[in-house]
Amino acid sequence: MSILAASRAMESRLLKFMKDIISIKSLSSEEGRVARRIADEMKKLGYDSVRVDKMGNVIGRIGKGPVQIAIDGHIDTVDVGDLKAWKTDPFKPIVKNGCLYGRGTSDMKGGVASAIYAGALLKKMGFPKNVSLFITATVQEEDCDGLCWQYLVKEEKLRPNVVVITEPTSLRIYRGHRGRMEIEVETTGISCHGSAPERGVNAIYKMAPIIADIEKLNARLKPKKPLGKGTVTISHIRSRSPSLCAVADGCAIHLDRRLTVGETEKIAVNQIKALPSVKKAKAVVRVLDYATPSYTGLTYPTKKYFPTWEMPESTLEVKKAREAYQAVFDEKPIVGHWVFSTNGVASAGMHNIPTIGFGPGHEHMAHAPNECVEIEHLTRACAFYAGFVLAYSKQ
Repeated sequence: MSILAASRAMESRLLKFMKDIISIKSLSSEEGRVARRIADEMKKLGYDSVRVDKMGNVIGRIGKGPVQIAIDGHIDTVDVGDLKAWKTDPFKPIVKNGCLYGRGTSDMKGGVASAIYAGALLKKMGFPKNVSLFITATVQEEDCDGLCWQYLVKEEKLRPNVVVITEPTSLRIYRGHRGRMEIEVETTGISCHGSAPERGVNAIYKMAPIIADIEKLNARLKPKKPLGKGTVTISHIRSRSPSLCAVADGCAIHLDRRLTVGETEKIAVNQIKALPSVKKAKAVVRVLDYATPSYTGLTYPTKKYFPTWEMPESTLEVKKAREAYQAVFDEKPIVGHWVFSTNGVASAGMHNIPTIGFGPGHEHMAHAPNECVEIEHLTRACAFYAGFVLAYSKQ
């Protein structure tokens, strides 16, 4: 039996498991229930080792060989937003026209479920003796991508030969994406009674030309192959004053900065500091930190700078991914890059671990109402992961 046929034979069990984990709401730092359900499934499927680390990541292992392969997917999701925009209950998954609907189906419990069942598939078909396969179901990615892999590498000492990220790729092989960072710009003023604003200095007015300059900066940023254009946008603004009848003495904006090839933290920060309006206002520019406890209560602080990464076509990992795809599906793969960011910012961007991506579902479904994934995508992803492990074991 072929790998794809064997994967399809497991479809009903895989789909049942998917429905179970989609029905469990699991926002960032609230993944405990779904982590336990995932650990139970790994145990039922005969994983050699299943454990939950202090951060709350589920780590399943099969095999004890020297070639270490990790297949990773995060188990947290964003919230549902406006329920009126949903045609189905986001936590009561249903199948329509060959697709499973619910929050997290594409982003990205589908990838997690397919990877878990790929381990079972390999055990059934014959697991390569020289491989240790780790399936990592990780936490807090939606809040802070890569934090879990910073923890896995630094604290758990997990440093595999290759990481496969199972974020949605429309069943394409992805080999990188832009980095990102979060920057805050703050202006200060002098408060006074709102009836006589001329007595004070309004921090919001000082921010207004900065906002205009940031929009112009985004337009000036140039695309660079192969990842395209870096971007900067304002995603939040807030002000501070003694009351609503007073001039604002503080104003801050939050910047989402996407980093293309060659763009670094230093470059991005200096671009903001160099804006004439920032200099005139004597605004403070800072890179933000993340320090939110996981569902276990562990806080693992990090700076919100997540580096760009990209794997050249010539690397062993991309070649083996192509080889596996051809062997499993008897056709040539499409190779590309994500638009959004993934845990690869840590595995590849921070720790230089060779990393590729392949996942069921579609990037445009991420964070969207009426999120869904094709059931065929789940079985094909499962087959690819198994095929990649076999291909990578033959070096």
